[in-house]
Amino acid sequence: MLLPVFTLKLRHKISPRMVAVGRYDGTHTCLAAATQAGKVFIHNPHARSQRLNVSRLLQSPLDSDVSLLNINQAVSCLTAGILNPELGYDSLLVGTQTNLLAYDVYNNSDLFYREVTDGANAIVLGTLGDIPSPLAIIGGNCALQGFDHEGNDLFWTVTGDNVHSLALCDFDGDGKKELLVGSEDFDIRVFKEDEIVAEMAETETITSLCPMYGSRFGYALSNGTVGVYDKTARYWRIKSKNHAMSIHAYDLNSDGVRELITGWSNGKVDARNDRTGEVIFKDNFSSAVAGVVEGDYRMDGHIQLICCSVDGEVRGYLPGGAEMKGNLMDTSVEQDLIRELSQKKQNLLLELRNYEENSKQAESSSPLNESDGQRGIIPANTKLQTALSVNLGSDSQAAHVELRISTSNDTIIRAVLIFAEGIFTGESHVVHPSVQNLSSCIRIPIAPPKDVPVDLHMKTFVGYRNSTQFHVFELTRQLPRFAMYALSNPDPAKEPLSFVNFTVNERVQRVVMWLNQNFLLPEDSEIQNAPFQVCFTSLRNAGHLFIKIKPSGEITVSTDDIDLAGDIIQSMASFFAIEDLQVEADFPVYFEELRKVLIKVDEYHSVHQKLSADMADHSNLIRSLLVRAEDARLMRDMKTMKKRYVELYDLNKDLLNGYKIRCNNHTELLGNLKAVNQAIQRAGRLRVGKPKNQVVSACRDAIRSNNLNMLFRIMRVGTASS
Repeated sequence: MLLPVFTLKLRHKISPRMVAVGRYDGTHTCLAAATQAGKVFIHNPHARSQRLNVSRLLQSPLDSDVSLLNINQAVSCLTAGILNPELGYDSLLVGTQTNLLAYDVYNNSDLFYREVTDGANAIVLGTLGDIPSPLAIIGGNCALQGFDHEGNDLFWTVTGDNVHSLALCDFDGDGKKELLVGSEDFDIRVFKEDEIVAEMAETETITSLCPMYGSRFGYALSNGTVGVYDKTARYWRIKSKNHAMSIHAYDLNSDGVRELITGWSNGKVDARNDRTGEVIFKDNFSSAVAGVVEGDYRMDGHIQLICCSVDGEVRGYLPGGAEMKGNLMDTSVEQDLIRELSQKKQNLLLELRNYEENSKQAESSSPLNESDGQRGIIPANTKLQTALSVNLGSDSQAAHVELRISTSNDTIIRAVLIFAEGIFTGESHVVHPSVQNLSSCIRIPIAPPKDVPVDLHMKTFVGYRNSTQFHVFELTRQLPRFAMYALSNPDPAKEPLSFVNFTVNERVQRVVMWLNQNFLLPEDSEIQNAPFQVCFTSLRNAGHLFIKIKPSGEITVSTDDIDLAGDIIQSMASFFAIEDLQVEADFPVYFEELRKVLIKVDEYHSVHQKLSADMADHSNLIRSLLVRAEDARLMRDMKTMKKRYVELYDLNKDLLNGYKIRCNNHTELLGNLKAVNQAIQRAGRLRVGKPKNQVVSACRDAIRSNNLNMLFRIMRVGTASS
């Protein structure tokens, strides 16, 4: 069995997902981790004589090998690495909800300290695309921002929701790193600099991402799921009742391929095969795992896997030798193979017993009682048919998509098990009709919350009314992306005022193919040659969607839902393989709401500046009152001393009240900034390729210069020039 090569017990609590290793002097590997008290500790067991006791860095009273960096705010993300290649050693990056600190540990000095209005929820350090210098990239309030070693803002773009995880990975195999972004809206997005090149929809918030090798990367979700992707294809995933606190890629069994190492909330650490997800190693801590990293911590030329718990326990592991043959647990390969074959044998014996039981029932049943449902074996020609249709609902049931499953004869459906991502409360849904309602047909309501194509994996139990064993049919059916929109009769009075207008070089028949693939159109619907228009009604909110096609290839999509318009354009661009698409768009109601939000942002910024100035004035006054109060005490003028301390007490109350106001103001500001960033992202999603990137960049310039008229012009026509 693989055992730790070293174990440490640090007397400091470690915040989850806040662990990093770095060579801060260019030679010695040190461990850095955030504590819950707004501090970062640096454990350096290599240079005991070198102690830095100036500026930010102070020696810990609990441990002689630990220095403390006082941040004075809750740390929200942490990493280490080469930020300035000319220095030749690593820098420490610490993010909070308002600032980013780049720190030179060796010289005990700040490289830069930047205010980040969108916060820093996640951080990654490295090179991105063609940008030559390394960047500290932070993800916050729907925004991504990259800084060089001088604090210059070299990269900025927006994403769909609050960012929770970041990783750099050569996703497309071109030798340059792309940025993987996991966010609260359950999506993993891949950015090639500021252009989104791929999106993968998951079932929960993405809490961790890590590059494996090549285009392969690992991921973890907030519901306990971990898995591996290769580009956009998911290799495998497993789900646990515990939460994955940290994931890391490390070759633990010396086979030349990195395994996915996961640290869990129950203290377990496991290593899984990158291709199958099979566990090849596991260990346990007495408390939750805070982080999993790697580094040459013993300074012996070997890279160890380093696991840290929230209680401060640190263990280091070296890869298993070739004699272990890839198996690092205390069981042999032969034992595992025997156990696996024994389980297969039991399953086959059980299946054989069921066939024999059914055969006996079939032999004992007579033609007289066949109609009573006593038969065991279903007819060999039994088929299962599925159909999807739109159900407009009734007083007792909301509108939905209806999945109809039926058999081709008098057999009945006893139960249906459906596996699908992002539709049900969990990832599966079981329909089990009562005995009185058994029939050869079953109808299942489905209401997907998002407009994404979903594969429905169905297992249907088919038999007779009194059967004890059932035949299981397995089928897969794809739910179209815009299944929650019902075809309706066009009514000019109901046509939305908001629209996007663009031209594609495609035949009308290809547009009709796209409609058939992405909507649930009735079988008898016939769309004639251009010009034509189709009208849909949303099953979610009864909103209207008009799509008009002209012979010239001009397409107009009318809807008040800017997200829906963006989804339709992205879907068309993918179907028609459009690389660049410029559109004209107008969403008057949405743009008016955005104008109000931007005015509020200015107001909150003004209040923030005034409160900061007031706080600075109060700080100077406190210093003065404190000196005067102490002078009075030394002069034994107790009356004056008491008066000054009363003034100090009142001033302190004012400061606390001002701080509460400042916190509330900051919360409101973040909410409005999120709305602004999402608006920019939505305006970008109305375009494809270069026009999309130009819109995002131009919108940010317009906001920086506070030119609202230019901002709305860019969102409408895609460019700032007239």
